[in-house]
Amino acid sequence: MGRAFEYRKARKLKRWGNMARTFTKLGKEIEIAVKAGGPDPAGNTRLRVLIQNAKAANMPKENVERAIKRAISKDTADYKEMIYEGYGPHGIAVLVETATDNTTRTVANVRSCFNKMGGTLGTSGSVSFMFEHRCTFKIANSDAIDLEELELELIDCGVDEVFADEGEIIISGGFESYGAIQKYLEDHSIEIISGEFERVPTDYKDLDEEGRASIDKLVERLEEDDDVTAVYTNLRPAEDEE
Repeated sequence: MGRAFEYRKARKLKRWGNMARTFTKLGKEIEIAVKAGGPDPAGNTRLRVLIQNAKAANMPKENVERAIKRAISKDTADYKEMIYEGYGPHGIAVLVETATDNTTRTVANVRSCFNKMGGTLGTSGSVSFMFEHRCTFKIANSDAIDLEELELELIDCGVDEVFADEGEIIISGGFESYGAIQKYLEDHSIEIISGEFERVPTDYKDLDEEGRASIDKLVERLEEDDDVTAVYTNLRPAEDEE
């Protein structure tokens, strides 16, 4: 199992730990998907998977329906997906994904977080090259699925990792492979539990306990902002350190 698996394991509990924040994030993603591809899941591939993500996160069905209704309402502001890049304390690269209806507010809040926590907001492209943009699908494991055979079938779709993890099968590939992977799974009637995008560091940096605490505080402060959907750093996960 590769670097992407190690990164996912380290982030899994934290990502889904705050239920309210998770629902807010999914709601915004659903609104963006509906505005881009329409409210009918049958004709909107991204929306289909997001509805599955919401189900996997135990998001109430009425929350999903409200997000779809908001997206088709003319009175609802459009969300823009913006990425902000910078450095935290000790030169740790930080990449912040947001979904916002007010970029002026969001960039000001993100910059304030960096400044207050000893970091510096950078320019576009300043740290994004240090991360791989990837997609990950989860499907249910079963005796009917041969992992090696499935991986061979999915290679042509751009998949480079297939493995079992806690009763699920994880399928991972490059960002651009998302559509092809989703199509293969749906064409073969394989139920998708969830599908998401993530950014995995190409290399990690190590810090002592004090330095790690300063990065954790910056990440926590950023994640408290309602416009922020995800924060990534190239700090090595604590459980991977020897």
